[in-house]
Amino acid sequence: MAKLKVAMIGLGMASGHHARALLDLSDRIECVAAYSQTAARRDAFAAQYPIPVSGDLDAIFADEAIGAVLILTPPSSHLELVRRAAAAKKHILLEKPLDISFERSEAIVRAAKEAGVLLGMVLQNRFRAAALKLDEIVKSGRLGQLVEASAAIRNWRPQSYYDVEGRGTRARDGGGVLLTQGIHTIDLLLSYAGTPKDVSSFVRTSPIHTMETEDLVTAAFCFENGAIGTLNATTCAYPGLPERIELIGTKGTAVFTGDRLDAAFMDGTSVTEGGERSGSGSGANPMAFGHEMHRALIENFADAVRDGTPLRVTGDDALNAHRFIEAILAGGR
Repeated sequence: MAKLKVAMIGLGMASGHHARALLDLSDRIECVAAYSQTAARRDAFAAQYPIPVSGDLDAIFADEAIGAVLILTPPSSHLELVRRAAAAKKHILLEKPLDISFERSEAIVRAAKEAGVLLGMVLQNRFRAAALKLDEIVKSGRLGQLVEASAAIRNWRPQSYYDVEGRGTRARDGGGVLLTQGIHTIDLLLSYAGTPKDVSSFVRTSPIHTMETEDLVTAAFCFENGAIGTLNATTCAYPGLPERIELIGTKGTAVFTGDRLDAAFMDGTSVTEGGERSGSGSGANPMAFGHEMHRALIENFADAVRDGTPLRVTGDDALNAHRFIEAILAGGR
């Protein structure tokens, strides 16, 4: 079977993980171009990875041999790039979040659907071994009916992180800790527990950072099935702690911490999964984790393009997380 030809658009912080994942999958995927408008970034990327670089975005969209694009640029650029990809009938794997506002994010999901192209999202934590096992446990009913579903994201980012132009601003990133860091764990929480409602929250910018958007959030909410929950999210927790999800059900409890799952059931059985210590990116270096999850995500995306395999993380999933984030921010206001 012919290889799926793809192009990377954007060679910023996340590009290395994607490049390594694509090279691991080179028996079935060929990355024929890696685009940046900045020559210095193209040169730095080319020095590390045996992937052709390009400064010609028009040529990428015009190349009919390219079946999909990986869009890894800042959130504020996503809508325009997705519209161009959709018009060119190219499938799209998009870095989180969808875009800087809920309205623009809705437009992205709509553009892909109207063009009949796939829209996958880079929410790679869905592919942790522990996350996959917890998904299986929830869907099998082993926890029973959920009565509480909560999450904590205790990241650390030094001020130097936010001193980079555009970081933590509404104009480029769309928000702070919720949309940029917390969305990974929020997406997981919602995938297990469903849609939250009746949200109450406190949203703050702490004295630890000088930035436009939030770095400290606490929210409480209930779910459609009656379960209650809390969310704590921050980039103020030095030196950074693993993310944590707790699910309490009528038949047992599951705790997912970083890359480890511990579940205990009232029938006397228990499950432990993960613990491979692959890193989480919760500290000063956001990319301090392996590229294995990206590889699994890209492989799932390629399977969806070629064979119709269901996407594990869709644009609708990301939109659901963005909707919840909007409710938290509104509650804080």
